[in-house]
Amino acid sequence: MSQPEMFDVVVVGGGPAGATAADDLASKGLRVLLLDRAGRIKPCGGAIPPRLMRDFAIPESLLAARATCARMVSPADQQVDIHIQGGYVGMVDREVFDEWLRERAASHGAIRRTGRFERYEADPDGSGALVHFAATSPRRPGVAAADAQADGAAVADHAESDDHIAGEAVCVRARVVIGADGARSQVARQAVTHGKPADCVFAYHEILQAPAVKPAGYDESRCDVYYRGTVSPDFYGWVFPHGDTLSVGTGSADKGFSLRHATAELRESAGLQGFTTLRREGAPLPMRPLERWDNGRDVVLAGDAAGVVAPASGEGIYYAMLGGRLAAEAAQEAIITNDGRKLALARKRFMGEHGRVFWVLGLMQHFWYGSDKRRERFVAMCRDRDVQQLTFDAYMNKRLVRAKPLAHVRIFFKDMAHLLGLARV
Repeated sequence: MSQPEMFDVVVVGGGPAGATAADDLASKGLRVLLLDRAGRIKPCGGAIPPRLMRDFAIPESLLAARATCARMVSPADQQVDIHIQGGYVGMVDREVFDEWLRERAASHGAIRRTGRFERYEADPDGSGALVHFAATSPRRPGVAAADAQADGAAVADHAESDDHIAGEAVCVRARVVIGADGARSQVARQAVTHGKPADCVFAYHEILQAPAVKPAGYDESRCDVYYRGTVSPDFYGWVFPHGDTLSVGTGSADKGFSLRHATAELRESAGLQGFTTLRREGAPLPMRPLERWDNGRDVVLAGDAAGVVAPASGEGIYYAMLGGRLAAEAAQEAIITNDGRKLALARKRFMGEHGRVFWVLGLMQHFWYGSDKRRERFVAMCRDRDVQQLTFDAYMNKRLVRAKPLAHVRIFFKDMAHLLGLARV
């Protein structure tokens, strides 16, 4: 009986986290297998900040659009436009963007396989892990799955099932496995058993074809964010331009809330009823980093599998790619030192840099997204220039800015005034 093919690292999942990890490791000369499912496209607004483009060498040619303004829309249709001074937020089509990342990893030596992860087991000789998967070929993108699941968030556990044709069973050996297989990670369930699973918001969106003649008020350089209970009772809805297409969607952790109906209402509010629907997609998004990302031996998690989607904003691409890079660094250190405890460095380094941001955003979501009355005050607060400046500094550069202590003090008192209902809306 032939021995399983040997790799230094097997990366399960070919989204931004997995593709980045595979690219970094292959570029350093390690033998890497990148395993990705067939027909997987994730619902996502597609916004990427300038820091992501700098840190991960993303060419501007991948951008489908450049957003220079964000419009916040309150329950009472109060509108606050926040203009990006001296820059823009890039918008990408995830189908194109993710494939480009996977191809870049392959160009640097990563071996790509299409298949569905089935089982992890520790190698009997203690030298690594065995990864079992079923080779697959695509049957159809996940439109049908999203159609069936968009009427309520209760099906979030099953939302990442993809249409595929199963093939041969394959087993490979790896010194380290990186689990980047999404919010309902099977790698995490089987290999990283410590800690509670992440709380999730179920996201659903529809990709629309933008007509040649745009309706009144439509701005292809503006991202619209709707804070309205009928659009989402605990998150928000969005209309994000992607050049010739646009993403319209919403999210909620409420298992009885109909995302399909909410998206239909959002399309009507935005004047997008007549736009042609190209595809529909749905998936769970984690709202809290997992307490542990590794098993101390041969598995480390990255991206949604590790829970690194920012609360309040739902932003995940930058954090996924950073998580993939940190997982790759930890995996390489574990291999060099032959010490699986080094895998814990991925979470330690990520939380050291961004844990405070996630904590602040979590508080913000808890306070401001709980009712339409609070959402109204939150949008009103976004008119403040101090709030706008510090928000965009933090978003564009991915850090809390400490350079303006007086502005932070002013924002604190304004925030409390709105929270207590002492400020005018």
